[in-house]
Amino acid sequence: MDTVSIQTVSRRTGLSAHAIRAWERRYGAIEPARSPGRHRMYSEVEVERLRLLASAVRGGRLISRLAHLDNAQLRLLESANSADARAAGHAADGKTAQDELDPVGIEEGLAAVERLDTQALDSFFQRAQIKLGDQGLLRNVLAPIARQVGELWRAGTMTAAQEHFFTGMAKMFAWNLTRQYHIDPRAPRIVVGTPSGQVHDLGGMIVAATAANAGWRVAVVGASLPAFELAGAVQAFGASVLALSIVYPEDDPHLVRELIELGRVLPDHIQVLVGGWAAAAYAPTLEALGAKLLGSLEELDVELDAMRRRPRRP
Repeated sequence: MDTVSIQTVSRRTGLSAHAIRAWERRYGAIEPARSPGRHRMYSEVEVERLRLLASAVRGGRLISRLAHLDNAQLRLLESANSADARAAGHAADGKTAQDELDPVGIEEGLAAVERLDTQALDSFFQRAQIKLGDQGLLRNVLAPIARQVGELWRAGTMTAAQEHFFTGMAKMFAWNLTRQYHIDPRAPRIVVGTPSGQVHDLGGMIVAATAANAGWRVAVVGASLPAFELAGAVQAFGASVLALSIVYPEDDPHLVRELIELGRVLPDHIQVLVGGWAAAAYAPTLEALGAKLLGSLEELDVELDAMRRRPRRP
């Protein structure tokens, strides 16, 4: 069987060599043969698979959710992406700013994280902001990389130091986005934080930047706050919404008790919005709390916009 080198694959798919190796090592997306010298050698079937995966990632999907699909399923996704692009009136070549950044750009960001390269990661964020704008940066760069970094950390293929490095850099960048908006003092108010035991608050900072971009006054209260502290923050800030990020773990009985307590101490008219990688695992408790479980920043945008249009409580 004829095979080609990783350099040839990179040229034909538009993926960097680093991305190709990462998709193999982290996600098992392909299993290339090895030469006698242990160099990776790729069949035409594997080249086509990588091209299809790259096309799907450019369409906004995560490689972690694509790696198990076969080529026939990936071709269906590619067809759907092409139809969506035509319907949206994209340029004749179908390329957008996100196409120029993904998937190579996200892998570039992950590579900077792995090297703990502050300058490279900051430059990557800035270039992404210029190409995609604030909302594009939040939705298509910060949030997807945060999910991948979390998955890699949980799988043991990224160190805690690398995860903390990315989180610190991304939080600073998201916070600066939040600060740049000059919000009307009469705008609706939202408190953003994480409940007790939830120490990962990057998702909350991304939510805060998204809300500020949507015209909300935001108070970020940080990580791991007990129910009474969250309720007190809502009261002190005069907020109508409390947004919580729940990332890890999925089976914390202490968190269930905290959410039940939050339902007891929080006024009934306060809307609770909850997102994050592990949030769905607590769906029954959140439903009893009257919270809305959101699966994406797009859903958050829709919800915040709808709440802005509702008559305000006197």
